[in-house]
Amino acid sequence: MRQPRLSSVVERRLLVNYRVAPDTAARLLPPPLRPQLVHGHAVAGICLLRLGSVRLAWAPEAFGLRSENAAHRIAVEWDGPDGVETGVYIPRRDTASRLNVLAGGRIFPGKHGRAAFEVHETPGRTRVAFATCDGDTRVDVTVEPSDELRGSELFADLAEASRFFQDGAKGYSATRSGRHLDGMELHTDAWHVEAGRVRSAASSFFDDPHRFPPGTATLDCALIMRDVPAHWRALPAMAVT
Repeated sequence: MRQPRLSSVVERRLLVNYRVAPDTAARLLPPPLRPQLVHGHAVAGICLLRLGSVRLAWAPEAFGLRSENAAHRIAVEWDGPDGVETGVYIPRRDTASRLNVLAGGRIFPGKHGRAAFEVHETPGRTRVAFATCDGDTRVDVTVEPSDELRGSELFADLAEASRFFQDGAKGYSATRSGRHLDGMELHTDAWHVEAGRVRSAASSFFDDPHRFPPGTATLDCALIMRDVPAHWRALPAMAVT
């Protein structure tokens, strides 16, 4: 089923990024996807996203909905009809919204799990934590704003990091059937991210030694986007080969 075009406001998008051993990342990807490498590393992470005014593109903003959401992501590439394309693979999506769970694969791409979120935001600190209702996934991240991107081995500076994530606007999500991936592309004319400094980060996904053996996934950097109007365009489903 092809999802409709959606409009929204990205009230907060916190990207917590890890550099990952390429062979480890490759084992988590369905074909035809492969890891997109940056300076010899695969790039993976957690997107902690609060959306506001979510609605069908033709609907008035007053009818929009608001929700806390999370997506585990791996930067990928694949061979398209006109050459190599880039985006992200999303093995898991979680949300505080019952509607998003019910609409996963219909209005919103991919299957969604239900989660309980705890959010604390001040001008000097953002903490987002969630635990899924199935007990499978837990995340607890605290990030402070920074005037520049420091300590990253993936990106030389904020501008390079911003370009990388802006270019990776196509997302392909795992589905219930496992036979195809649902696709959606983020578009905004107001793209802007700021650097963050990670004060603490715990993730049952990235801290799992069976999924990521010791030394294969290292916390690298964080980026923050706030109050950005955005549209979401459905992409043709991608067959898992």
